[in-house]
Amino acid sequence: MPIHDPELLARGERVLGPEFRAMSERVLQVTELTSRLNVLAFDDEPGKSALFEQILGRPLPSRVTIYPPFFTDHGLRIDLAERVFINQNCTLLDYAGIRLGAGTMVGPKVTFITLGHPVDPDERRQYLTGAPIDVGENVWIGAGATILPGVTIGRDAVIAAGAVVADDVPAAVLVAGPKATVIRSW
Repeated sequence: MPIHDPELLARGERVLGPEFRAMSERVLQVTELTSRLNVLAFDDEPGKSALFEQILGRPLPSRVTIYPPFFTDHGLRIDLAERVFINQNCTLLDYAGIRLGAGTMVGPKVTFITLGHPVDPDERRQYLTGAPIDVGENVWIGAGATILPGVTIGRDAVIAAGAVVADDVPAAVLVAGPKATVIRSW
């Protein structure tokens, strides 16, 4: 049973076995690639493009901008639409999948997390839980925000700096706070 199946992750799946070993090997490979990416000269566009293609498994879509340093654990499950902007020091832990809609802007030090561990201490080292993150079009995510597993963010929403988003965010609202809550809509 593959670890990346969202239904299995939601139930919690054992992380021991060949799927976990393959995931661990990919994490090591991508860590090496992002380490190389993050020390390239800022204006080395061909070098950055080649490394992003290896990390993502395909070329960056047109007009996507990612400022290093950039971090990811898997890379192959990041879906970026056109005109996505990702500022420096962002982390996309994408094993369960991350989709960023067209025109999305991501501030510095934003973290997307698609996997976690059960709260029960007896299960914590044996299982992974998680779900994909889906970000709609024209979303703005402020500096230092954290987006947790399974969250969907609606079109035109704004996530304030430092917000921790654990629940879905409707379209065209601003959310803020240590447990992001809607504070206004338009």
